[in-house]
Amino acid sequence: MDEVFKALADPTRRDLLDALFAEDGQTLTALEERVPMTRFGVMKHLRILEEAGLIVTRKRGREKLHYLNPVPIRLIHDRWVSKYAAPWASALVELKSHLEDTP
Repeated sequence: MDEVFKALADPTRRDLLDALFAEDGQTLTALEERVPMTRFGVMKHLRILEEAGLIVTRKRGREKLHYLNPVPIRLIHDRWVSKYAAPWASALVELKSHLEDTP
């Protein structure tokens, strides 16, 4: 679980996960275009995400496709947000979103 928290702590890695959430099965080249860093920097972030189990990869010919694995995030949710706290947490998330969207 520590690896998941470490992986999620970095904003670049969260951006990469958001990109995979929007469109699953992207190549390194496609993900590289989304962040302002070198190819090797993106590879390092992807390796950390893969070690944490947040992404899985599949080979397709010469390409390596990256897919989001939401299970570790769900396990954290299930561990830290009990069924009793979920309605309160949901209401707070809604309020936060509403306040951020309102000028």
